[in-house]
Amino acid sequence: MGSLGALVKHPDDFYPLLKLKMASRHAERQIPSEPHWAFCFSMLHKVSRSFALVIQQLDIELKNAVCIFYLVLRALDTVEDDTSVATDIKVPILKEFYRHIYDPDWHFSCGTKNYKVLMDEFHHISTAFLELEKGYQEAIEDITKRMGAGMAKFICKEVETVDDYDEYCHYVAGLVGLGLSKLFHACGTEDLAPDTLSNSMGLFLQKTNIIRDYLEDINEIPKSRMFWPRQIWGKYVNKLEDLKYEENSVKAVQCLNDMITNALIHVDDCLKYMSALPDPAIFRFCAIPQVMAIGTLALCYNNIEVFRGVVKMRRGLTAKVIDRTNTMADVYGAFYYFSCMLKAKVDKNDPSAQKTSSRLDSILKTCRDSGVLNERKSYIIPNQTNYTPLLAVLLFILLAIIFANRGPSGPN
Repeated sequence: MGSLGALVKHPDDFYPLLKLKMASRHAERQIPSEPHWAFCFSMLHKVSRSFALVIQQLDIELKNAVCIFYLVLRALDTVEDDTSVATDIKVPILKEFYRHIYDPDWHFSCGTKNYKVLMDEFHHISTAFLELEKGYQEAIEDITKRMGAGMAKFICKEVETVDDYDEYCHYVAGLVGLGLSKLFHACGTEDLAPDTLSNSMGLFLQKTNIIRDYLEDINEIPKSRMFWPRQIWGKYVNKLEDLKYEENSVKAVQCLNDMITNALIHVDDCLKYMSALPDPAIFRFCAIPQVMAIGTLALCYNNIEVFRGVVKMRRGLTAKVIDRTNTMADVYGAFYYFSCMLKAKVDKNDPSAQKTSSRLDSILKTCRDSGVLNERKSYIIPNQTNYTPLLAVLLFILLAIIFANRGPSGPN
């Protein structure tokens, strides 16, 4: 539930964190009894706890389809990510992966830890996939086929230009957006969203991950993974790995800001996509990751720590996002809040400053023009001179710690 120090500094994090913890435990208790479905939902908790939590609110039929869609693409991604697998073995598997999802006898050993289990026990996913309605199967097969072909293409191709970057992100994430839109439409609750908007939903998330994960990707063993486009980083350094060295700190931050400015171009499409979702559960499912993305970019902007370690939102703020993202007013408010936070960090001497400010001004205008900015709770509370609420929170924290560490027969 986060460190005590963080809770003392942000006492209003406590209630959202408590709700998140309770929701997570509830989700774990909802795992089905059938062996193949139990494997799928248990594995979902292991490879993405946040996704496993958000998915719970969906209708059971759609929840099952989205779970399998996620695991199929996670398995495909595991093949692509494993740099120890030779290219001549990897490429055919990526291209034919959409066929393997129909074969309960197929598996391929690669990846590490939970991902290796996912690949070794892939027959459970295939078995569950074959129980889905045909409309869901066709959508998952189509996206898996297109994604596998795109991944295979970029195994043998570097990301040189911004167009290459957009194309790669389309294959690995934009297609996820298209696939989810197809699944939402197949369940009968949503109109089929335009491909351009669905694609932007995926690109915004993927570019955020690529930016945040620079150090992890560049230090990948046995071979680094490089997704930042040369057209951007080549303006600042001779080799992409040079950005992680202290002597290049100024250029590294400028390059980082350039990459974040590129990602912001997708925000308007994302807001249009989310504003057209009538189903509250599907809306929350889509909106929470998007709010997390703009929050992550706000933290990463102008931050050298991206090249030193992991930069991410504190757990309490994440809990607030999950708790307070329920309507489009909440989304506009969150994007406005994080865009203001980001804009306050723009240095007028940064090479991308003018373009960054222009894109942020566009986002802020869209949020203001919605007319609903005052209809939501902020992620922050004013400083209080009355410390009674803080003392009450600390008491609740103490009680929560005591009960969390006690079992039926005493301490665990």
